[in-house]
Amino acid sequence: MPDLPIAVAMSGGVDSSTVAALLVRQGRSVIGLTMQLWNRRRLPGFATEGPTGRCCSLDDVYDARRVAEQIGIPYYVVNFEREFEDRVVKPFVADYLAGRTPIPCTLCNNFIKFDRFLEMADAAGARQIATGHYARIRFDEPSGRWQLLRGVDVSKDQTYFLFGLTQPQLARALFPLGGLAKPEVRELARSMGLAVAEKDDSQEICFVPNGGYAAFLDAYLKESGVPAAPTRGEIVATDGRTLGSHEGVHRFTVGQRRGLGVATGEPLYVIATDPLTRRVTVGGAAELLRARFHARDVNWISIAALDAPMRAQVKIRNKHAAAPAALLPAAEANRVEVVFDAPQRAVTPGQAAVFYDGPVVLGGGWIE
Repeated sequence: MPDLPIAVAMSGGVDSSTVAALLVRQGRSVIGLTMQLWNRRRLPGFATEGPTGRCCSLDDVYDARRVAEQIGIPYYVVNFEREFEDRVVKPFVADYLAGRTPIPCTLCNNFIKFDRFLEMADAAGARQIATGHYARIRFDEPSGRWQLLRGVDVSKDQTYFLFGLTQPQLARALFPLGGLAKPEVRELARSMGLAVAEKDDSQEICFVPNGGYAAFLDAYLKESGVPAAPTRGEIVATDGRTLGSHEGVHRFTVGQRRGLGVATGEPLYVIATDPLTRRVTVGGAAELLRARFHARDVNWISIAALDAPMRAQVKIRNKHAAAPAALLPAAEANRVEVVFDAPQRAVTPGQAAVFYDGPVVLGGGWIE
């Protein structure tokens, strides 16, 4: 039986390029596929030219094609712009307008990179897909389930963004960099002479240059012809005192300190946003602490379901140090209550809560 090819998601960066080159060096049949997700020149007056520290630009497509030619593999660009807008960009906009802080990279993983991309891989005759994510996959015989594990390089671990992966998706995915540290990947790229070996890592959301979320929302809504809704509102203290005004709740997120436009002589943080009343509530650091919350749309990975309370370490942001907590089954399906041993700072609606048992990802859901 011929060796079925592996479809590598090539972003044009050093990580995915190294994955493709490693598989070729191992004698595997490889196809390189780059996903065109967003037209960076689409929103006049908002799109930027030149380096922005993000992926999915025309330069990245050029770099991916150059690496594919260098290592001698077939290479194609697939256009997922419509799907990306429907499943990632529109929910991103809706979440911000509803007072939540979304994670578009997780939605992209769930619905594009491990969904539509798998369909494209099927069309190309590929058996598996491989990406440059820093994570690991293994099959657990006792449970009969595929498990997702943290990458060995804790500083680069990306499992927080991968909690939505399903058993069929994990069964066909490869993460060749999961057991390596970033410096090792750089050295591998250099040793194989890859043209992108010294290329900087992407840092920003691909459709939001330089972190300008509010400007993107304004430009996107204007392009979409959505009538401008009233945005100006009050900034209030937790005791109800009005401290100032703002231009829109979508410009604020829980835990934010900079750019509040008010001063009281002590540090203030965003405690909550309410799009209905257009109020932004601010307070001191102690008022950011929260001991419990519910997560919705929970996806379980290493266990089939939560049918009894269990202990876990819970991350509420990508850079958050996972904190010990109890996971309690909720009455509604696919929901769970999280109770921390010690209150945590800035539990933010719209962010993900990912549950760990040591290096193993139990599952995760969206903070309510």
